[in-house]
Amino acid sequence: MSSHHPNRREALQIGAAGLAALSLGGSATAAEETNEQGIPLRPLGKTGEKVTLLGLGGHHSTRAREEKDSLRLIQRAVHEGITFLDNAWDYHDGGGEERMGKALEEGKLRDKVFLMTKVCGRTAEEARSNLEDSLRRLRTDRIDLWQFHEINYPNDPDRVFAQGGAMEVALKAKEQGKIRYIGYTGHRDPDVHLKMLDKFPDWDTVQMPLNVLDGTFRSFQKNVLPKLVERGVGAIGMKSLGGNGGVVSNVKVPVEKALAYVFSLPISVLVSGMENEQFLEHNIRIVKSFKAMNAEALAALEDEYKAAAADGRYEGFKTTKNYDGPVHRKQQLSS
Repeated sequence: MSSHHPNRREALQIGAAGLAALSLGGSATAAEETNEQGIPLRPLGKTGEKVTLLGLGGHHSTRAREEKDSLRLIQRAVHEGITFLDNAWDYHDGGGEERMGKALEEGKLRDKVFLMTKVCGRTAEEARSNLEDSLRRLRTDRIDLWQFHEINYPNDPDRVFAQGGAMEVALKAKEQGKIRYIGYTGHRDPDVHLKMLDKFPDWDTVQMPLNVLDGTFRSFQKNVLPKLVERGVGAIGMKSLGGNGGVVSNVKVPVEKALAYVFSLPISVLVSGMENEQFLEHNIRIVKSFKAMNAEALAALEDEYKAAAADGRYEGFKTTKNYDGPVHRKQQLSS
């Protein structure tokens, strides 16, 4: 990826097509480096790490009824070349991390992956407890990327950065080598993302919804992504199919186009919810054959689905609380 970044005004004015072109040095068809299995690799912001463009979502990959099915899915994903693994402290009441940790330990795969999990606690005490739980469940002595989970509400950044807040634990854990990089996630409001972004100059990553509809309603792509490009922060995409697949099932965007659109943005990795081996195989085929969409193709795809995107009805994670985890709902009730 090119080292050129747009200036602040320029970055805030460009859409998907402009961002994609800038990220690839003006050529949206530039060849990408791949690993030995053929999965494209991209820099994780300015960390010096390279990660696979396709990442394995920790919630979907660990929700099979039988544990053995989750373990097999995770191990196969790594063997097929996916090395960016997503998880969170609260997924399946800790079961998500437990299954992923077991899969990596039994497959002797820990050193072959870039392991990310998320912290739900907003206070130092909660965050410290979350971290120790995550290390134990994931059966590891360090987490490659630790992200504050579901920064969705206006008071979340203030709580994380308050005296005695969770950020104190993150910085100390990084000094101790328990975590390597620090980021945050959120799916509701780009303004809250920007508030969090401005709280700290050295974010390594930010994870946010990116899909073909996002550019029209409460757009993370237009409001947050340019600032990440400008600052060299690794952008992690999620909800490329609209959460529970609404972009595909309701709006009828073909999966191949939906994924190619997000892959063509200046992201480091797209976390994809793959709950079985069929979905895994399909997504791997798409990412291996991916060719970056040029500016005209991106703009045409945005325009084709602009009407469906107008009011956010197919991005329920922005407009309802249905996608908020129970831990974070409880935090808001008690705040």
